[in-house]
Amino acid sequence: MSIDKTSAPRHRAVDAPEAAEGAVAAVDPRLLVQEQGFGGYVTEFKRKIKAGELGSIPVIVGLIVIAVIFTSLNSSFLGAGNITDILVQMSGTGLIATGIVFVLLLGEIDLSVGSVSGLSSAIFAVLAITHGMNEVLALILALVSGAVAGAIHGFFFARIGVPAFAVTLAGLLFWSGLMLQVLGPSGTINIPNDNVVYKLENYFFSDVAAAYILALVAVVVYFWASFSGNRKRQRAGVPFRPVADTIMRTVLVAVAAFGVAVIFNQYKGLPLAVVIFVGLLVITDFVLRRTTYGRKIFALGGSVEASRRAGINVTWIRISVFMISGGFASLGGLFLASQIAAANQGAGAGNLLMNSIAAAVIGGTSLFGGRGRTWNALLGVLVIISIQVGLGIQGVAAPIVSMVTGAVLLATVVIDAITRKTQRSAGRA
Repeated sequence: MSIDKTSAPRHRAVDAPEAAEGAVAAVDPRLLVQEQGFGGYVTEFKRKIKAGELGSIPVIVGLIVIAVIFTSLNSSFLGAGNITDILVQMSGTGLIATGIVFVLLLGEIDLSVGSVSGLSSAIFAVLAITHGMNEVLALILALVSGAVAGAIHGFFFARIGVPAFAVTLAGLLFWSGLMLQVLGPSGTINIPNDNVVYKLENYFFSDVAAAYILALVAVVVYFWASFSGNRKRQRAGVPFRPVADTIMRTVLVAVAAFGVAVIFNQYKGLPLAVVIFVGLLVITDFVLRRTTYGRKIFALGGSVEASRRAGINVTWIRISVFMISGGFASLGGLFLASQIAAANQGAGAGNLLMNSIAAAVIGGTSLFGGRGRTWNALLGVLVIISIQVGLGIQGVAAPIVSMVTGAVLLATVVIDAITRKTQRSAGRA
């Protein structure tokens, strides 16, 4: 029996405008630049603002405001010496904040980083100075001690189920007490100026070529990474940035890199501390954005249950993240010990913990997990140290500095909360 094809049910084709009705079209910025040129940037910027995707814009605007205010009060604020001092001082706290970023991406917190940083500096000083151990070996053991402390926190959190807040709070107390025990009755061990740790924040490459060569390398690597990435996207048939866009971005990077190099060479030269800090930021950013491990961290911060069902080893990722946090806390502690040329009972105390967490949050890392970059640590700590140095130049008392820093942190958290609400409203959370 034949079937009348004209009577068979047919699926009505849906016009594209009708299918898209009531939906928010995802727009790739690379397509906008290709199709609209400079206007594409404006369109994409407006779309991000409406969707609550502010990124680092508030922080950059804040840094500009800080620079304008303090320069108007004292012209030396943007002097080569002061800028270099700010960038060197921020390295220790910034490294600790880098480790905090990893933990915050999980939606957790690590309250032990201050104590771990102090313990590591104490271990190094006792081994290398009191007992005469090889400096490099003592430094490695100090870093390992931080990773071990982080592994212990991660074990109790991931395996036993103790909340991260509770286990790292216990760690804060325990490692602080162990630091005092390690230092002994003297309480202070001075670090000589020929020591490897002393050089972390006090060594400068005085040859003017060093800063310019590093700036050139940074620009070349940035261009190569951007260009090769776009070529891969083009070959894969997905949206890519045009060459003109890549060149424009490279020019902006070059202006910033060589501008900083000029500032360094007007003072003492290229600081070793800045080289190490920025180098580690590049590495950790690559790990988070370009590796499977980094994507698992973001996935876990988005949804633990979904990550588990996707086959991610949740326990290992959590433990490893706390190990990273402990390792960076140790390295930051050694930088801070270099800053004062000593390991003492006050190491890791005061506002160090709060400044480290505040730096990560102020820089743009979400307290709710799943959103952030290690470069946020750089931006956030730059805001904090700039405020502290600027107010210090004006002779403002320490309590006022803490109050201002607290207000900035509160404003950042409020912006983060509002941003998340805006993203939910736009269907992008």
